[in-house]
Amino acid sequence: MFPERLAIVHGAVRRTWAETYARCRQLASALEKRGVRRGETVAAMLPNVPAMVELHFGPAMIGAVLNTLNTRLDAEAIAFMLDHGEAKVLFTDREFSPIVSKALALAKAKPLVIDVEDALFEGGEALGSMEYEAFIAEGDAAFAWSFPPDEWDAIALNYTSGTTGNPKGVVYHYRGAYLNAVCNIVDWSIPRHPVYLWTLPMFHCNGWCFNWSVAAAAGTNVCLRKVEAKPILDLIREHKVTHYCGAPIVHSMLMNAPAEQKKGIAHKVACLVAAAPPPAAVIEGMATMGFDITHVYGLTETYGPAAVCAKHVEWKELPLEEQVRRNGRQGVAYLLEEGMDVLDPETMRPVPHDGETMGEIMFRGNITMKGYLKNTPATSR
Repeated sequence: MFPERLAIVHGAVRRTWAETYARCRQLASALEKRGVRRGETVAAMLPNVPAMVELHFGPAMIGAVLNTLNTRLDAEAIAFMLDHGEAKVLFTDREFSPIVSKALALAKAKPLVIDVEDALFEGGEALGSMEYEAFIAEGDAAFAWSFPPDEWDAIALNYTSGTTGNPKGVVYHYRGAYLNAVCNIVDWSIPRHPVYLWTLPMFHCNGWCFNWSVAAAAGTNVCLRKVEAKPILDLIREHKVTHYCGAPIVHSMLMNAPAEQKKGIAHKVACLVAAAPPPAAVIEGMATMGFDITHVYGLTETYGPAAVCAKHVEWKELPLEEQVRRNGRQGVAYLLEEGMDVLDPETMRPVPHDGETMGEIMFRGNITMKGYLKNTPATSR
C-alpha cells in the first residue's frame, strides 16, 4: 500500500489510502459496536460518493455482507430487498429520501438508518438517527479487523432488476470478488496507480468489482454523483483520469458533447463499454478524442464483466467497418473464469462456431454466482 497516494477525490475532499484505511476500520468498528455480526447485511442507497467506496471495505472487515441498492428502483422494490436481505443497517443519501421514506414505511423490519451527507447535494430529508461522519466517529481507527475464516463466505448481496416478479438475489463470495478484481486489472492491462472515474454506478455488481481493483492497483477513485458530460470531461481533464466504465450511452454522450467541453484533454483515456457493441460512429468519435474503447460482456451472476474483446494491435490498420465488426465480438473469457462457451440449452453441447448458430452463453468457474437468494447452495464451487 502507498499511504501517500490519493485514494478518494470528491469535490473538495482529498483522502490518502492511509486515511481511507483508517476510516474503513472505524466504519467496521462502529458497525460491530452497533451489533452487526458476521453474515449480517448492511444496505446502501447511495450515489458514487466516498462513503460508498468505504462501505466496500468496512463491513467486510467484520464479515458483514454489503447490499448496494439500485437507486433507480421504486420504493416497493427497495422495501422488498431490505426485508429479504434482512438489512441491519441502511446508509442512505438525502437525494433518495422520498423513495427510502416510503420503502421504510413498507418494510416489515426497520434497519438502523444512517444519513450520508454530501456537500455536493442540497435538499432532501434526513431520515436516520445520525449522520455518517458521526457514526464512524464512534469507531476505532486502529480496529483489529480480520480476514474471513472461509473465502467462500459472502461479501456482497446484489439484486437483479428488470425481471418478472420480485428481484432475485445473487450472493458474491470473497474468492469470486478478489478473482474478478484481479481479472479487471489483468484483462484491461491496468497499470499501477490508475486514476479511475466512477461513471459506472457502484450499486451495479459492486461497480463490476472495480472498487477492489482500484485498491489492489493503489489507484485513485474520482467520485461522481451524476453522469453528465460536462462534469465528466472536467474531472477527466483536471485529475488526468486514465480509466472509466459505462454503457454505450455514456460514451455517446461524451462524444456528442460540445467541442468546448472537450478542450484540454490531451492524455489517453481507457474506457470499458458493456451491453451492446459500440457502433462505428462511437468508436471513431472516441478515438478522435483519444479514448480507447474495450468491449466487455457480463451480468450480475458473473460479478460484472466476464468476457472481453481481446483486441489485436494489427486491427488498427483495418478499415473502420472491420474494426467495428471485430470489436463487437468478445469471445474471450476473463483469465480466471474457468470456462465460457455458447451452448445449445437442450443438449448442453457447444454450438458450431460459425457466427450464425444461436445458443446460450454459459459460464463456469469461481466468478460465476455463488447462488440465487440468501442461503442457497453454492453453484460455483
